[in-house]
Amino acid sequence: MEISLLYIGFAFLVVSRGIRFLNKFWFRPKRLEHALRTQGLDGTPYRFPFGDAKQAVELSKAALVKPIPLSHDIVPRKISFTWYGQEPIVILNDPESVRYLLTKQHNIVLKPKPDDAAKILETAHVTCILYMLCCDELISKWDKLIDSKEFSELDVLPEFKSFTGDVISRTAFGSSFEEGRRIFELQQELVQLVVEASMNSYIPFYE
Repeated sequence: MEISLLYIGFAFLVVSRGIRFLNKFWFRPKRLEHALRTQGLDGTPYRFPFGDAKQAVELSKAALVKPIPLSHDIVPRKISFTWYGQEPIVILNDPESVRYLLTKQHNIVLKPKPDDAAKILETAHVTCILYMLCCDELISKWDKLIDSKEFSELDVLPEFKSFTGDVISRTAFGSSFEEGRRIFELQQELVQLVVEASMNSYIPFYE
């Protein structure tokens, strides 16, 4: 009798776990896919068990091999969705839809609570001066590059990265902004390593 109850309990545990597994890795993603397609969205079908994670890694690696040509059409053309694991990722390009999702009643974006002490702080004026100083240095640097040549083509992405580092380091470290700039560069290298590691790995059953 005790052995029979043990078998029944074990079978019930296996069945319940199996149902939860199927619901998480098949039935729920398929219900979400059906709901998205019912609303008129087009996207890739759900692939068991990890969605489009493998294809996304391969496409990202292929895109990083060579730079995007200047004639490349980067304007988003449709609302679609893809899959990261069992979770759909909806790509929105309609400002009205984005505004609707960011309204307060949805609570998608968590906003920090206002700090009463922040009203009496007087650092905003100093911060604006630091911003102006960094902008002036950047514009002066670009003026020198343009004056030296009749035609100049400038890659602004690294320039803006350097500008961001200058602003953060000057604001956070004050006169020791060179040390802050070095810390910012190390953080950029760390972010790059984390991105590369995340592209080459997918943790199963992790959401």
